[in-house]
Amino acid sequence: MHVELVAPELFQAGAPAPALEMLLARGRRTNGTACNLESWLCGAFASPSVPAGALTAYAHNLNPGTDFWLRADPVHLRADRDHLLLMPSQAFSLTAAEAEGLAAALAPWLAGKFTLHAVRPDQWCLRIEGGGPSEASAMPPIDLAGANIDPHLPPKQWHPLLTELQMALYGHPANTAREQRGDPVVNSVWLWGAGKLPAAASGPWQSVSADEPIALGLGRLAGMRHRATGAGAADWLERAPEDGRHLVVLDSLRGAYALGDPDVFEKRLRDMESNWFAPLLAALKSGRIGMLSIHVPDAAASFETASADLRRFWRRPRPLATYVKDHARVIVALN
Repeated sequence: MHVELVAPELFQAGAPAPALEMLLARGRRTNGTACNLESWLCGAFASPSVPAGALTAYAHNLNPGTDFWLRADPVHLRADRDHLLLMPSQAFSLTAAEAEGLAAALAPWLAGKFTLHAVRPDQWCLRIEGGGPSEASAMPPIDLAGANIDPHLPPKQWHPLLTELQMALYGHPANTAREQRGDPVVNSVWLWGAGKLPAAASGPWQSVSADEPIALGLGRLAGMRHRATGAGAADWLERAPEDGRHLVVLDSLRGAYALGDPDVFEKRLRDMESNWFAPLLAALKSGRIGMLSIHVPDAAASFETASADLRRFWRRPRPLATYVKDHARVIVALN
C-alpha cells in the first residue's frame, strides 16, 4: 500500500516530532512549485480551476448543477489603522444554531439572485441563480488570517451586496450574544472559490480521506471512495485495504501559526505526530504499508519513504526546525 499525506503548513514552526523527523530524513525529497492546499488538490485531480464553492456543495451532497457557486464563509473583520484585518471562521467557535440564524437573516437580501447554504457552521456556499458575476477572491480566508485583506478583496461588483449583508449581520441577536460573551462577531462573509463543478476529475488514488470538503468533492467527482480521516492512522488502517494508493489530507495546522498562537500550532503538531506520523512509521516498519509520501504544498516539497529506506541509518533525523528554515528561504525566494 502507498499512503500519501498532504500536510499544509507543516514547516511553519519547529517542535519535537521524532517519527516525522525520521520519515523526512530517510525519504527522498522532490521540489515543486509552492501553492496553497486548494491549488495542490485541484492540480492533483486535473481540475483546471479551483471551484471551491461547487466542490464544497458537492461534498455535502448538494446538486451543483451547471450554476456558478462560491464559498461565502463567515468571517470577522476588524479595522486596524488604515486597513482591514480578517479572522477566519476556523479561528473562533460558531455553533450550528448561530450559523443557521445568521444565514437566515441574509436570505431576504439574496432572494431571487442567490441561495445561501450553511453546509457547516464555518463553511457556507452561495449559488448564483441564472448566471451573474462569477469572479471572487482567489484567496481562501484561512490563508489571510491576520493579514491586510485590501489587496485580496472581491471585485467591486460584489461590494454593494457585501455592504447589505454586513448591515443585516450587524445587531443580529446571535452577534449581540457573542459580543456580550466577548466572542468575535460574524460581521461579513468572504467570497472566494468561484466556478462551476468540473465535468470530471481524475487521480491515481483508490480513496481520499479528509475533513476538507474540496478534497472530498474532488474524490467523489473522480469516483473514488471518500470519507473523513477519523481518529488517526490506527483507525484508518483498520478500515483500509491491503494494497492500492490512498490520499489523506491533514490540514489541522493550517492557519494555526498565522493566528499568532504558537502553542496551538505545537499542540496540533504533537497530535499529528502521535495520531498519524508515529503509527504510519510503525506500519512502514512492519510492512503493513510499503511506501509513505508526505506533501507540503506551501513549502514546495514532497518526501517519499519506502520501507527499505528505513535501513538507511546514515541519514540521521534532524530537528524539524531546520526544515522550517528551509521553508523560510522558499518564501523569501517567492517574494
